[in-house]
Amino acid sequence: MPDTLIAGIPQDRLAAFAAREAAAYAKARPKAAKALAKGAGHFLGGVPMHWMSDWPMPHLPLVEKAHGARIEDIDGITLDDFCLGDTGSMFGHSPPPVAKAIRHQARRGLTYMLPTETALEAGRLLTERFGPFRWQIATTATDANRFALRVARAITGKPKVLVFNGCYHGTVDDTFVVLENGRTVNAPGLLGQVNDLSQTAVACEFNDLAGVEAALAKGDVAAILTEPVMTNSCMVLPHAGFHDGLRQLALKYGALLIMDETHTISSGLGGYTRVHSLRPDIFVVGKCVAGGMPTAVWGLTEETARRYHEADTRRGPGRTGMGTTLSANPMQFACLVATLSEVMTPENYTHMEKLAERLSAGLRKVIERHGAPWHVVRVGARVEFICAPGPLRNGTEAALAHQPRVEAAIHTALINRGTLIAPFHNMMLISPATKKAQVDRLIASFDAILTDLFQAA
Repeated sequence: MPDTLIAGIPQDRLAAFAAREAAAYAKARPKAAKALAKGAGHFLGGVPMHWMSDWPMPHLPLVEKAHGARIEDIDGITLDDFCLGDTGSMFGHSPPPVAKAIRHQARRGLTYMLPTETALEAGRLLTERFGPFRWQIATTATDANRFALRVARAITGKPKVLVFNGCYHGTVDDTFVVLENGRTVNAPGLLGQVNDLSQTAVACEFNDLAGVEAALAKGDVAAILTEPVMTNSCMVLPHAGFHDGLRQLALKYGALLIMDETHTISSGLGGYTRVHSLRPDIFVVGKCVAGGMPTAVWGLTEETARRYHEADTRRGPGRTGMGTTLSANPMQFACLVATLSEVMTPENYTHMEKLAERLSAGLRKVIERHGAPWHVVRVGARVEFICAPGPLRNGTEAALAHQPRVEAAIHTALINRGTLIAPFHNMMLISPATKKAQVDRLIASFDAILTDLFQAA
């Protein structure tokens, strides 16, 4: 009886390969295993943040230090880092201008609840880099998206946000919805949610303008919240005309268009929005915008800002529900200025895109050589291999394309060969510090792994 195939790989061969790689990983990291056994019990679930437990290795490594595009763990193993904090360190670990800015500001205080001259310079640079928006500073993109939605609802007087099935916008409650038999329902994995999110959100499929129009036509949608490219559920590119269609539909039905560029800032200087001349009403970006310092920004167009101020003058006394005490602190502004002026440069993006193209082309050749039914997608400095045929059209197809057993085995095998990639969606980032040799090592390791997985029976 023939062996069952998983993403083109015989199931028995995959199981043997995964067991072999897991054993090799565990054998190489005795110090981390011992330290975790001693200290992890102090944390809920054994980890400081719950998603750390989603890594597929037998146990986590413990990082000793990181610099540029390299990470070293406490067992003395150094890895080429293509995960880069899942975009948080997209410009490399501790870019020198950012590290210098942190040292300089640390001597002057960490938080004041008051602005500085550096804050004013950050505002100028944000406009120069991303376009003429009126800016606010948050700590995370989740915060920024939440505040942006509050603004949209205040301006329009409408309750709902339209999101795309399979989307990622941090932990904003309203975005944890999925399409189930054509209906918007709470995402099945969501913990502790007591509200029916379909009362405040509607889900559509990415690239489905007809579905978007049908939802908007009901007249209760305040905003469309979208990434320019779907990035957290196997990467899905927009069809030609999709973003123009969203812009026109938002105008037609009185909804605001919010672009969340937290992952797609990899697209090029100014993000996908600037590279492709999109026209959102609200622009959001976080993670790496301040070189790894926890920072996000959200900006309103002049017209949207005017409408917001009108709504603000009509409200009653008390808090608006937007902003947190530690947001817009002087350390964030110091790191924003350093990143925007010295790190997020045309030269660095040119380097990143050149190596990302080398990586994507190399991975495609490996996949073709082994006859794997897989494909590769690139958006600027961001590359993903997907263990299914493509291209993918929407979130439903992206969810079906995931092959957790295959991906887990490959991730562990790559670490054993000296390369770290993102654990959740086969994502690889190129930083300004990434070297050609690192890219070539990744391609060679990927080739060796596929040789094992797809070897002739």
